[in-house]
Amino acid sequence: MSSFFRGIFLLAVVAFLGECIELLVNMVLAKELGGVGMGLYMSILPLVFFVVVLASMELQISISKYIAEKDKKYHASMLRHGIRFAAFFTIVLTIVTICVLPIIPVFNQYHPYIRLLVIILIPITSFSSIARGYFMGVQQMGKIAIANFTRKVAQLILLVFIYHLFQFNLQVSILIALCALVGSEFVVLIYLLQQFYVQSKQMKNKSNVRLSGKNVRKSLLAVSLPTTGMRISHSIAHAIQPFLIKAALMKAGLSGTVALEHFGIVTGIAFSIGYFPAFIAHSFSTVLIPTVSEAYAKKDYARMQKLLQQVMFMTFLYGVPAIFIFHYFAEPLTHMFFKSAIAPLYLQLLWPYFLFHYFVIPLQAFLIGIGLITDSLIHYIWATLVMFAMIYILGSNPHYQMIGIILAMNTSTLLLMLLHYVTICKKIGVSLIMRKPIKQSY
Repeated sequence: MSSFFRGIFLLAVVAFLGECIELLVNMVLAKELGGVGMGLYMSILPLVFFVVVLASMELQISISKYIAEKDKKYHASMLRHGIRFAAFFTIVLTIVTICVLPIIPVFNQYHPYIRLLVIILIPITSFSSIARGYFMGVQQMGKIAIANFTRKVAQLILLVFIYHLFQFNLQVSILIALCALVGSEFVVLIYLLQQFYVQSKQMKNKSNVRLSGKNVRKSLLAVSLPTTGMRISHSIAHAIQPFLIKAALMKAGLSGTVALEHFGIVTGIAFSIGYFPAFIAHSFSTVLIPTVSEAYAKKDYARMQKLLQQVMFMTFLYGVPAIFIFHYFAEPLTHMFFKSAIAPLYLQLLWPYFLFHYFVIPLQAFLIGIGLITDSLIHYIWATLVMFAMIYILGSNPHYQMIGIILAMNTSTLLLMLLHYVTICKKIGVSLIMRKPIKQSY
């Protein structure tokens, strides 16, 4: 078995266990917070993740790509410059965040300590990104798998322990949920730093080449900036989406509370179930970025074409059975969270969104590996604009309401998948049906 498939298999197995725990986490949250509380929790989460995206600067992607493309003798020097850059950026971002958070009105309806949690997340995310990037680049996927699994186990233990011992009002319960999230990230940071320290001592014993800090920063930023731009676009879209959906549903005749509850059911229940099989797609993504980067640096187009065929086939192989399960077992699956008459219907209607989402994740990793990060960003912007337009037009229609919003999500994800796929096929020289390679001059 090649290192590519070994990495995918290891990540997929551990990620499956992690997703089982993630389901338990969401079930605990759903029972503790209820429909309205889940709506509030899911509404603030994109804003929290927006800061996380800024803090990471997508260094895990740029570092993994750099490590995969360069010889080992350059790794130690690159990492030293990467750590210095991350430390400087963390200080600047922390100062800016401390100044900006108090004037953001959305946080006013939540516990005031949530702002402090967001600030604490900045250094945790920044330094864990460096370690993640290194282990991804050298394809030590076992450490990535352990880190991902540890985070979810720690989050579940913290939630169950605290919620079992104490009773809180809704505002404090949401704060506790975010505390568990931050606490689990801190546990992962300790593990990754310990493993990274061991690896760095081994690198010191080898002959290393010193690199210019300016050149390293330029190489990292060439990947980090567009990738961060893409992630920021995701975060902004996800931060706007709850309020746009709520506004559309209220225009369609629903009250603010009912609109928030419907959004909580879709994101807290339907998405939790539908995203479950995506652990396989994320496993593909983690392994694909360094693998495709290495193949593209060597101009090994035949290998990239084969990788694309394998990934598309394997995604189809697990994606189609998954959506059939969602359709036929929608009621018992959604009732594991809490009983809602409308939740099974929402899960069934979202099947195209989930299926196309499984394809989008590895295709996006492919685009990053072959250096088409800007193309990926442009695709996402177009798909998001289409989704927002459809959300407002269909969601505000009294005849469609939440059904119209689901149609908008399905259409957007289909468009995004097609844009990614066509762009990759043109770049690596393969026909759209992946049968005969396109003749191109390399």
